[in-house]
Amino acid sequence: MSEDKPWPDTIRAGECELHEPLVRRVLAPNPSPYTFTGTQTWIVGAGSDVAVIDPGPTGSGMSIGDPPDANGTGHVDAILRATEGQRIAAILCTHTHRDHSPAAAPLKEATGAPIIGCAPLALRDDGPRADSAFDPDYAPDRVLADGDRISGDGWTIEAVATPGHTSNHLCFGLAESGALFTGDHVMAWSTSVVSPPDGDMAAYMASLSKLYERDDRVYYPAHGPAVTKPKQLVRGMLGHRKQRERQILKELDKGINVIPAMVAHMYKGLDPRLTGAAGRSVLAHLIDLKTRGVVRAEGDEWMLA
Repeated sequence: MSEDKPWPDTIRAGECELHEPLVRRVLAPNPSPYTFTGTQTWIVGAGSDVAVIDPGPTGSGMSIGDPPDANGTGHVDAILRATEGQRIAAILCTHTHRDHSPAAAPLKEATGAPIIGCAPLALRDDGPRADSAFDPDYAPDRVLADGDRISGDGWTIEAVATPGHTSNHLCFGLAESGALFTGDHVMAWSTSVVSPPDGDMAAYMASLSKLYERDDRVYYPAHGPAVTKPKQLVRGMLGHRKQRERQILKELDKGINVIPAMVAHMYKGLDPRLTGAAGRSVLAHLIDLKTRGVVRAEGDEWMLA
């Protein structure tokens, strides 16, 4: 969730950009406060076949706000143009928010490629959506567990389970280059929204720690610029979340015990369109603190235990 970190993109939606010999990016036309410049579909491989990671939205993409500020029309055609002359061997999804996985179905229909990656998940939230809705039509041909691998002409991709942003979130490591495709788990432009009941702060922190122990060379997230200093960023994200937790405990100590008031105090200058997202992340922290016996709840009010 961004608090205004502008990033001038180098390409327009639909264009294909080479990032390294085995990695290209196609930007989807779905910019929004939650997707930044849009969803980045990553194409892995330079030989006879390729893998497509996070095929993105299709049709109208995700709908947030009034009027909707995201549109995925034409993105599947852009992926097909970028891979012309190569066979798409696998369509990989990091998770099933509607800005990531819906284009998997029409891309499979156009190419015959199997949909591989995260498990299916359709969930009704218990509050106002702060992020894109889940894709209820996602139907993988194969679900990858942590450490499972797939390979093609000159590339090998390994699944890295990273629950937290969603319970089914995966990252994908490219063995040949040391790159990690991080989906929405780690992004340089923004913190990730962790929205209960599926989003889980304890799981998210554990997944961050898991990535910190790895030696990936670069991160390619689904939104925003590549991360060239992964350990430094992850260390900062862990510290940021711990700072937020301390802020929440200070708010409770001052008698501020409802989430909207906490958000107003803790997120100064926040884009009003992101207030709901901030509230969901505060709730995720509170649920984690409650599980650990640090706080308790009475209805909508929270207090120190």
